[in-house]
Amino acid sequence: MPLTPSDRELVVEELGRDPTPAEEALFENLWSEHCAYRSSRPLLSAFDSRGGQVVVGPGDDAAVVELAEDWYITLGIESHNHPSYVDPYDGAATGVGGIVRDTLSMGAYPIALTDSLYFGAFDREHSRYLFEGVVEGIADYGNSIGVPTVGGSVAFHPDYEGNPLVNVACVGLLRADRLVTARAQESGNALVLVGNATGRDGLGGASFASEDLSEDAETEDRPAVQVGDPYTEKLLIECNEALLDEGLVVAARDLGAAGLGGASSEMVAKGGLGARIDLDAVHQREPDMRPLEILLAESQERMCYEVRPDDVERVRELAGRFDLGCSVIGEVTEGNYVCTFADGGGDRETVVDVPAEYLADGAPTNDLDAVAPAPPERDLPDAPLREAFEAVVGSPNTASKRWVYRQYDHEVGARTVVRPGDDAAVLAVREVGAEPRAAEGASGPEARETGLAISAGADPNWTSADPYEGARAVALENATNLAAKGAHPLAAVDCLNGGNPEKPEVYGGFRAIVDGLADMCRDLSVPVVGGNVSLYNDSASGPIPPTPTLAMVGTRAGYDAPPASLAGEGALLVVGDGPLARGEARLGGSEYLARFGGSDRFPALPEAPADALSALADVADHPATLAVHDASHGGLAATLAEMVTEAAGATATVGDARALFDETPGRAVVETTDPEAVRERFDGVAPVTDLGEANSTGTLTLRVGGETLAYDAGEIAALRDVIARELE
Repeated sequence: MPLTPSDRELVVEELGRDPTPAEEALFENLWSEHCAYRSSRPLLSAFDSRGGQVVVGPGDDAAVVELAEDWYITLGIESHNHPSYVDPYDGAATGVGGIVRDTLSMGAYPIALTDSLYFGAFDREHSRYLFEGVVEGIADYGNSIGVPTVGGSVAFHPDYEGNPLVNVACVGLLRADRLVTARAQESGNALVLVGNATGRDGLGGASFASEDLSEDAETEDRPAVQVGDPYTEKLLIECNEALLDEGLVVAARDLGAAGLGGASSEMVAKGGLGARIDLDAVHQREPDMRPLEILLAESQERMCYEVRPDDVERVRELAGRFDLGCSVIGEVTEGNYVCTFADGGGDRETVVDVPAEYLADGAPTNDLDAVAPAPPERDLPDAPLREAFEAVVGSPNTASKRWVYRQYDHEVGARTVVRPGDDAAVLAVREVGAEPRAAEGASGPEARETGLAISAGADPNWTSADPYEGARAVALENATNLAAKGAHPLAAVDCLNGGNPEKPEVYGGFRAIVDGLADMCRDLSVPVVGGNVSLYNDSASGPIPPTPTLAMVGTRAGYDAPPASLAGEGALLVVGDGPLARGEARLGGSEYLARFGGSDRFPALPEAPADALSALADVADHPATLAVHDASHGGLAATLAEMVTEAAGATATVGDARALFDETPGRAVVETTDPEAVRERFDGVAPVTDLGEANSTGTLTLRVGGETLAYDAGEIAALRDVIARELE
């Protein structure tokens, strides 16, 4: 993907000469959509990133948020979409490695991962091949480095057939005094490269991620995919800790997109400085590497550190202790970003000499046309109730994802209190003994123990039906997952995935998901502190659905949280606005329509979502509450089916089939021995509707209109086990 003529003209005007081949390649990659956000940057101001808890907002390797006095967490998210299509195993694995190194570069230790995965229709052989390879890559890398994958989501939709999405988020933990950033600090400091040797893998990865996938991408674009080494990554994690322990790191940046050229130039540009880099000083694993290859290779497991001159030898000693390569590649300067290279004859050639700030931040934005999506008409199918229930509950989208998360070591680190398969994961942050922070506007009780809840995902059915309302629903649903575990929201990061923005209808849908996500996060008082944008997710089969993955964290007092499964002893209530309360069901974006066809408007969302979720979090912590489960994907049909166990069942009454399959987010099913306490907490906030009673039968009995359905736990498990059954 060469530098466009218009961009080349700008570069020539700035430099006053033609760029060298290395300079042109650097501008091509750093001015790509993947690095420069040329089409999305004009839209991202919609997000509110402010808040008293926000320490470092958007623009660094990861965001930093105050968790409690003297303790911070980092949040980061990234996509590895195109690489995961070309090579699902390595593409997904290196996505994990990259987001972990983003965490390291802020001075944090990684404590949790989430993965949000999107594939073509599950009945397609190629979709299953990609699915299995991606899960294996995430599992092998995450398990090897000892960072638990505690949550996420999996969705299947035919429009991902030619371009799957792999979005990975990471949470890190650090003391306040260990914080570092990617902003270079002082001229004269050394630039030190620590980690794997540089090879030729991943060349041009940033520009590869900024163009549509071609039909022969699986073979032609293989050199642009990096190859990971998790065992070296684990050594790098521990070496990074040792460097921080001794206060040797002034600034840091991991080598990701655009490799050494991207990391080093962006680091000094953030500090308003320059650099002198000797490319031949970089430790390499392949012979006869050219300057351009050394600059742009995206070989994994590498970090660039700014180090005081007197500390260089100690950094070298610690890298050696962990069997990591280490090379002093240059220094921070007051001038341009300059790279030199010594040829075989000993002559030194200047291959790059450009203003760092212009290279890192000079890319112009794109002024693109957008066509707003039209709202769908109502055209509902009339499927038999039993057939509809079994199709929705047995859909790969609503089915059990146990086949996925059982491959992950989600308990390594001994923090995971609520495991994958629930609404949100909960981690015990035992280092923190003070009152946890909550987002401004949210309330939370004091505690000596801090639980950190994490939810991540999106629903392409929702954003296909209505990009704006669907994106609002994604934010609300993730926040509801936290509230169901008794947590109050703290902050979020997003991964905004779209197709080719040069198509007005695609850009219109993308703009709608940005606005929808931003508006709901603002309504919930949740700052969006960072994120990632991935565009040009187009292939021969067309563009992907606009997909706004959100990873949200919240805090709760203590570690205990109510389960999503029934106890079999209490009344069942639906809390939150929805069709049971207002008597109107909308099926737009539902799994019901995905299974049987048709269209409808997207459900109306609650008017005061923040108040309702605060009430839900309080109810989740009430001693009479036995179970809480978010009600959204698959509607009440899937929610109730997921709550049944062999020891606990339920009898529930729903007015009609539409209300059973409506997916209005912001609702939850609560099992309680004190229904009046729930009504009192929600009084004047949101509706509370009687749904039925839990019991000890292990059977779900549904009365829907004039019909009755009954399924025991074994029958429900068989319906929900479709992924494991088909893949094993």
